[in-house]
Amino acid sequence: MDGATALQESTQFMLAGGGKTVERLEVLCGPTGRRNWPDAIKARIVAESFETGTRVIDVARRYGISPQQVTTWRRQARQGRLAIPVEDDAAFARLLVEEPHPPASPGSASPPIEIEADGVIVRLAGDVSAARVAEIAVALRAAR
Repeated sequence: MDGATALQESTQFMLAGGGKTVERLEVLCGPTGRRNWPDAIKARIVAESFETGTRVIDVARRYGISPQQVTTWRRQARQGRLAIPVEDDAAFARLLVEEPHPPASPGSASPPIEIEADGVIVRLAGDVSAARVAEIAVALRAAR
């Protein structure tokens, strides 16, 4: 006897026995109580929820968990308490090669630096430090 048949028979017994009417009958489907998710599965679910155009609620439904649980795991990942797997394919930035500018004379300013990311253009003075350019690039990537 499978689980569905046993459920139907016990439900009929409950309704037929005692002569009382049942005002509310609740059938629980799926797992109940606490579940222990391995970190690898949590990380895969969180990585899927971070994909562009994906909603947390859709990912949660797919795995039969509450959206709040996925949100908690996402927070843990942002805080560094849950490791997310890195994709095998490395992402590269597009490189545009332009004609070189003539060398700057000692008294003139360096040519400006221009960074473009997802339609946002940041123009910097040519003499800005490499560390500052790197900070801006990281900030633009985090804002995506």
